Amino acid sequence: MATWASLGFQDSASPLMEQLIFFHDHIMLILILIITFVGFLLSTLFLNTHINRYMLENQTIELIWTMIPALILIFIALPSLRLLYLLDEINYPMITLKTIGHQWYWSYEYSDFLQLEFDSYMLPLNSFNSSNFRLLDVDNRTILPMNTQIRILITAADVIHSWTIPSLGVKVDAVPGRLNQTSFLINRPGLFLGQCSEICGANHSFMPIMIESISINSFLNWISSSVE
Repeated sequence: MATWASLGFQDSASPLMEQLIFFHDHIMLILILIITFVGFLLSTLFLNTHINRYMLENQTIELIWTMIPALILIFIALPSLRLLYLLDEINYPMITLKTIGHQWYWSYEYSDFLQLEFDSYMLPLNSFNSSNFRLLDVDNRTILPMNTQIRILITAADVIHSWTIPSLGVKVDAVPGRLNQTSFLINRPGLFLGQCSEICGANHSFMPIMIESISINSFLNWISSSVE
């Protein structure tokens, strides 16, 4: 069961990721129906021993096999366009977080608060304990409140990186000299892990991302203690 679970998506932690999973299931259902139908037709064709020597054309069946794929593409395109619009929409963010990719670590700046910024490095193996995640834990976690619309501004200082959190449905390139943005909402508390998804150099595999989602009151207490 663990092997099969690793082949699927991570558990959703945002409404956008839920919509992405729904769209994936929608497409998979259509593909399974098409493969089943085409396989059935191929099997009947191979097993059929009859042939019509005088059938040269059939306008009806040509119309059918042109219209049905067009309708299928419409059923795929409409939810896809809706989802693209939702992923690109910035919904009145309450908190802005800026992240900067370096070789090979991340820097974070809380733009709404003065003097609140830090670097986030992967924990070295010699400082691990039983509660840490190997190659995924960091020394400074990114603390964000749950049930809050968050805007993230992403850029890089040297080469192209990619800030990715699969459980939130977020994957944005960090390009030097360019400021990309996206937004998300975390709907439950917990730890959400990610990594740089762009091949950015020798230590590309060693710049993880760890977001800790907490309640708004706990977040305000953390902000107060951090600013002081």
